[in-house]
Amino acid sequence: MKGIILAGGSGTRLWPSSRKAYPKQFLKLNGDRSLIQQTADRLLKFLAPEDLIIITGEDYKFHVMDHLSEIEGFHLLCEPCGRNTAPAIAYGLRYAAEVLKCAPEETFLICPSDHLIQPDEEFARCVQAAEEVANQGFLVTFGVKPHRPETGYGYIKRGEPLETSIEAYRVDRFTEKPDLETAKAYLAEGGYYWNAGIFLFSRQTFEEELAQHAPEIHELYTRGFSAMTEQFAKMPDISVDYALMERSARVATVPLSLQWNDIGSWDALFDILDKDENGNVTQGRVITMETKNSLVLGQRRLISTIGLEDCLVIDTPDALLIVKRGETQKVNQLVKELKARGYPEAVEHVTTYRPWGSYTVLEEGPRYKIKRIVVKPGARLSLQLHYHRSEHWVVVRGTAKVLIGDEERFLHENESAYVPKSTKHRLENPGKIPLEIIEVQNGEYLGEDDIVRFEDVYGRDKD
Repeated sequence: MKGIILAGGSGTRLWPSSRKAYPKQFLKLNGDRSLIQQTADRLLKFLAPEDLIIITGEDYKFHVMDHLSEIEGFHLLCEPCGRNTAPAIAYGLRYAAEVLKCAPEETFLICPSDHLIQPDEEFARCVQAAEEVANQGFLVTFGVKPHRPETGYGYIKRGEPLETSIEAYRVDRFTEKPDLETAKAYLAEGGYYWNAGIFLFSRQTFEEELAQHAPEIHELYTRGFSAMTEQFAKMPDISVDYALMERSARVATVPLSLQWNDIGSWDALFDILDKDENGNVTQGRVITMETKNSLVLGQRRLISTIGLEDCLVIDTPDALLIVKRGETQKVNQLVKELKARGYPEAVEHVTTYRPWGSYTVLEEGPRYKIKRIVVKPGARLSLQLHYHRSEHWVVVRGTAKVLIGDEERFLHENESAYVPKSTKHRLENPGKIPLEIIEVQNGEYLGEDDIVRFEDVYGRDKD
């Protein structure tokens, strides 16, 4: 068995914490491990690192490498562009067939990178048992037994039971997210499961069903991995649910009896987190008075609430969201409105992550910008120059190795360097601890696209 983790999503339903520049799979929402780290941990209970294929976008490549740096041997595959889950899965299986030389009967577990599932041991047991069903030629989709009338999930209606050693059924039909009354009826009737978006099938079964139900994807799939890479943009933008699962007659469902949540909204996150005696969930510097059944997530700022009930407050350095519980499915609409108005907060955080570390915009105004730059041990920025701005660096922590023009020197805490416009320069951390510097930019244009790269260990000079 191989595992494919889909990590290319740019979800906005958890805005302002999750944004396109740093989406949900990289957030730490329920502890000190990000969602993608938890997903990899879960699969490594029964798979070896070399059996993992992580599929992501080029924008998230270095995020994935950073979050999974403890794991050696996994395969990282970058989609040439975003084209939804059906093309992404086909791309992963073509890579497995051609590069990894996987046999047609090899089974593949397809998992999103941003779900919460507990306990891991039960998930491992269920997946391994479900391989029997996949080996019989079925496309297996895992269903979660519902415990409430949820309107935010799709549903699977089970059909006749299969003759297998585990509980498994043919799928009678898939249904979209229902209204509340329909969801209540499903729960009362029984035989319905939440669609977890987790799949298991052999490469052979996938290829046969792809040829029948998604010939446009299959035609490019058969040309080989290189051709798929070159012409990936021609793929239809379609999910595997629409492309295969809702069309195939060879779909089976295996129930999951465990805790599962796709954290598709702030309401969903509130439901799974531990509450205090007033039904509240708080993180950060938070003081609540006469506040009940509310979620208050802070970072650096002190947040005080008085008299709130059934509210969700999510604070980030540059954006604050206050929403009534039960209304968080509308956050997507809000983000669309922010984008339409040209607000950068819709997409970007004040902290931007790079393969060498990160930078945080502390202050900016006409002709100036102040950043805090953190460079990981052993990492270096590209050799670059700017035509429209000069930079002044002050070391706050660690040791910097700087190249400015032809001069190379070391800077220690409270030492500084000046980089004139149109001068080649590079910043490097030769030490064992993170390097932290304050950078003051000054000039007529301070955009990130005023960077001319000459050398870059991360290959960005070839972009």
